[in-house]
Amino acid sequence: MASRRCMQQLLLNQIKRNGIIRANNARYFSSVTEGIASSTSSSSSRHLIDLEHDYSAHNYHPVPIVFSHGKGSTIWDPEGKRYLDFLAAYSAVNQGHCHPKIMKALIEQAQTLTLSSRAFYNDKFPVFAEYLTKLFGYDMVLPMNTGAEGVETAIKLARKWGYEKKRIPKNQAMIVSCCGCFHGRTMGAISMSCDNDATRGFWPLLPGQLKVDFGDEAALKKLFEEKGEHIAGFLFEPIQGEAGVCNFESHLLEVVIWVGQSGKESGPNSKGIILVLVKAGGVVIPPDGYLKAVRELCSKYNILMIADEIQSGIARSGRMLACDWEGVRPDVVILGKALGGGVIPVSAVLADKDVMLCIQPGEHGSTFGGNPLASAVAIASLQVVLDEKLAERSAEMGEELRRLLTKTQRQFPEIMMEVRGKGLFNAVELFSKSLFPANAYDLCIKLKERGILAKPTHNATIRLTPPLSISLDEIREGAKAFHDVLEHDLPKLVKEKPKPTAPKAQNPCDRCGRELYG
Repeated sequence: MASRRCMQQLLLNQIKRNGIIRANNARYFSSVTEGIASSTSSSSSRHLIDLEHDYSAHNYHPVPIVFSHGKGSTIWDPEGKRYLDFLAAYSAVNQGHCHPKIMKALIEQAQTLTLSSRAFYNDKFPVFAEYLTKLFGYDMVLPMNTGAEGVETAIKLARKWGYEKKRIPKNQAMIVSCCGCFHGRTMGAISMSCDNDATRGFWPLLPGQLKVDFGDEAALKKLFEEKGEHIAGFLFEPIQGEAGVCNFESHLLEVVIWVGQSGKESGPNSKGIILVLVKAGGVVIPPDGYLKAVRELCSKYNILMIADEIQSGIARSGRMLACDWEGVRPDVVILGKALGGGVIPVSAVLADKDVMLCIQPGEHGSTFGGNPLASAVAIASLQVVLDEKLAERSAEMGEELRRLLTKTQRQFPEIMMEVRGKGLFNAVELFSKSLFPANAYDLCIKLKERGILAKPTHNATIRLTPPLSISLDEIREGAKAFHDVLEHDLPKLVKEKPKPTAPKAQNPCDRCGRELYG
């Protein structure tokens, strides 16, 4: 009896102590959450930027503007200042910010069912799978979440197909990608990268990677001839979005360039690949006929043609897919970004059964891939693109934007090297010597001050990729701001910005030894 009373007393004491601890913890967490709530309520742009700097990894270098509210092509910061978005979250917001039809689909599905995992069926993914495959003309889809996951999926799928269908010997399958490519920052993606910042310090990279210059049909043919028996796939962007490639910057008439593994050099009077394909950074367009040549070579050598349409697809270039410009059908298509309408991450890999069914249960997957919320949003996102004819709109608005930018180029030929793009996938490349000691990032800061949000790609290129829903007046507003920055702001930057005390060191590409662009 005494021992029982002793045990009861011990339990009571433990309960009291736990109660005190829980009370103290409650008071502690209450004070923390109150601090967070207080911090949120005083959410000035400066305060929020400082919070991110203090508590988030420094893996980005953002333009200093805080998005607080968005609608269509317009953004407002916490202070209520209005901006025009000329980046569209790297083409993830093709339909415009917070499109009402997409938001409606999101809210309705979020109130019904958000996640089942692929351990079970749900009533939205099968509908999405049918819709997407019929829209783009493929047998099957493998759903994922982010674009980088889509790329990883395509790499695995190509390797599996290579071993099962092409009978490549074990451990010898290779993937070909392009110099200057950007496919994300996972280990598989950076293993294809020419960006030293993305690769250095993350070794060893994934083996089985081969490189060829983008747009160089002869180099690709030579590589296929020499190593085609072991090549499973050629993974490329039909339009290179980032393209941090090798720098041979000088005046167009003064440069001799290396054009790729074909081993040919091209000078001022030579024919073939234009200068910008090797030198440029950002939104690099291949020569006419290149995509058709890729299709023919891949078919001839039994190599999967894998198109990364994560940025260039879903109407960005003025066609549903950038490959549509030459009427070619890749064996594998990777979609992402705008597939989620700027609301939720959605990516997908499309292929026919003879390729897709190389992946069997347990060999690849994702807990969130194909979730009902993403499926409902993706269907709505695609319907908006079709209903509002955003591909046609992109082509039309892109022509007007390039016309206005080319007009500015004629006024500032010593500053603007080139205006290029398709649809609303555009870039302006500048002569870095004319900007020095300023760079493209400095010009984006000045554009921000004039109410236009753009982002540089390397030191001398500015991407201009607004939502496809942008109006003609907004296109003109953005083009005028760009003109005014060159006319009024750049001269002050060049005059007032301190020059570096030492010249910038060369940064040779780890893969080919050429100097990296930017």
